[in-house]
Amino acid sequence: MDSKRILVTGGAGFLGSHLCERLVADGHEVLCVDNYFTGRRSNISHLLGKPGFEAMRHDVTFPLYVEVDEIYNLACPASPIHYQHDPVQTTKTSVIGAINMLGLAKRCKAKLLQASTSEIYGDPVVHPQVESYWGNVNPIGPRSCYDEGKRCAETLVFDYRRQHGMDVKVIRIFNTYGPRMNLGDGRVISNFVVQALRGEPITVYGGGSQTRSFCFVDDLIEGMMRMMATPENVSGPVNIGNPNEMTIRELAETVIAATGSRSELVDRPAMEDDPQQRRPDITRAGELLDWRPEITLSEGLGRTIDYFRGVLAEQA
Repeated sequence: MDSKRILVTGGAGFLGSHLCERLVADGHEVLCVDNYFTGRRSNISHLLGKPGFEAMRHDVTFPLYVEVDEIYNLACPASPIHYQHDPVQTTKTSVIGAINMLGLAKRCKAKLLQASTSEIYGDPVVHPQVESYWGNVNPIGPRSCYDEGKRCAETLVFDYRRQHGMDVKVIRIFNTYGPRMNLGDGRVISNFVVQALRGEPITVYGGGSQTRSFCFVDDLIEGMMRMMATPENVSGPVNIGNPNEMTIRELAETVIAATGSRSELVDRPAMEDDPQQRRPDITRAGELLDWRPEITLSEGLGRTIDYFRGVLAEQA
């Protein structure tokens, strides 16, 4: 495989750090860019000093002048706690960040992959979610900064393709989990695992009947890289996620069993605009990428629990 110069924005985050690790292992030169709002240097500390890896503190809402062959644009807070902390900055990161990275890709004649999200579909009335579904999104709610920011980023990507003939890709990422998730990021798997390991009550919002489908990070990264490797006539969008659907309450019970915890479930009121169903149709990923997830929830949860056990032990 030819070595490429690859830029990963949000490279010190949960997904970005796993992607950087994989790209370095494959022999590429990797420039990891992050402003460390939710990313952490500890996520990439094992890569610092390795040949071909470079880390740069930079905010994608400002232009970046580098020479690269490929760009993975992952920069944006992805958990409600973080993206609602500064909603204006969240929208700017998605929209202005996409403009800056597309401008860089245009100048360098680089291939660009935009990390989009299942939040594109909002609280869906089509189930499972197919890429042709336009979504059911509240444009003025507390989650809109993320949902609509990502939708606008997709618009920009396809307009740059139509207007400038660029080689661009869009993937829509469904709930992903694994080692290096932030301890307090509010995502359901990290919440449940940490609460269970601490023996605290496990908080379930809105009765826990809402469903999600959970994809382990290694599977997600494989799908992302396969999408980047597709020919120029493949732009997507393509759903990347695990179609195995379960209720939030079932997940909580699974985590309690896997950790051996004595935690009890505690119900809390539903959160505003929380989607009630979430499951990807991955037919297109299978056809275009020959991809489907391989890691079971049992295996993935085990590896995630081991990671958080280590993090909590270090804090003790």
